[in-house]
This record gives sequence, structure tokens and C-alpha cells, in this order.
Amino acid sequence: MNQLQKRYQEEIVPTLVKSLNLQNKMQAPAIKKVVINIGLGEAMDEPKLLDAASADLMAITGQKPVITKARKSIANFKLREGRAIGVMVTLRGEKMWAFLDRLMNIVLPRVRDFRGVSAEAFDGRGNYTLGLREQVIFPEIEFDKVDKVRGMEITIVTSAPSDDQSALLLQLLGMPFRKG
Repeated sequence: MNQLQKRYQEEIVPTLVKSLNLQNKMQAPAIKKVVINIGLGEAMDEPKLLDAASADLMAITGQKPVITKARKSIANFKLREGRAIGVMVTLRGEKMWAFLDRLMNIVLPRVRDFRGVSAEAFDGRGNYTLGLREQVIFPEIEFDKVDKVRGMEITIVTSAPSDDQSALLLQLLGMPFRKG
């Protein structure tokens, strides 16, 4: 069992039950999954970019990414329905906890001029999305082998019914929110 998962079960759940006035520990907000997405609009011209992004995402997560395809055709972007435009991974269970632990304790402090993540990035349903500008802040990525710096979106999906409960959960887990 991962350290973060163990801390969640032993320390954070009782704290959440007490502070949110819940009836039992099963009502406490939990993290369901983590979705990591790399959007590659330029992959329409160069399909090899998908392979490089897929390899980077596989190194970061330890899981094979799924290629995402366009749902609609958009003429202004020269986009056709069904074209490959990105890669994504959904993490659950042990891999999810290991990734979150690495993200909060190793990766985010490596960001240049890091002052914390925005506390405004909740979607109204208790989910949190974090955008990173470059994949090279992950220790698994070798800087010399990177062909292009790519950004990614990390969405943390929780069972919390509101943004406030989700924010409390992430704060107790150690998410470094920006002060003020």
C-alpha cells in the first residue's frame, strides 16, 4: 500500500468525517481516478508526434495511453471527425496513489517559480484540473531525449459532492494550493 493511500485511510478520513459532520467514514470524499491528457493538434500534420507523446505518457504513468480522436469536424481548425488528436491515460488504484504522491511531493516543487497551484480550478462537481506546461518536470523523462516540450492536463476526479469538500480533501492530501 502506498504511503499517501495509507495516510488517507488512517488520518485524513477521520479528519474529514469530523470536520464535515458525516455519519460514517464511507461518506468521506475519496479520489476515484486521475486522468492525464496530452492534446496534440499538430499531430494532424505529423502523426509521429503521437508516438513521442505516447512514449512520454507511458514513462510518466507506467500505463499504455489511449489515442483520442476528434468527435466533430471543425473546418476552421482543418479538423476531421475521427482524426487522432491526443493521448490520455486513466489511473486508478495503486498506480493512481503512486502518481499523486509523486505529483505532490516531487513534480510540482520542480516547477520553475512555483508558488502553488490555483485553488480556482474546480469544475463545480468536486473535480480538480491542473495544467502543466512541460513534461520534462517529471523525473522519468530524460531531458536529452525530448523532441518537443508538451503540456498536459491532469484531472483528479473525486466523489465529493461539492468543490469545498474536494478542496479540503486535496489540501489534507498535501496539494500545495496558492495562498491568498
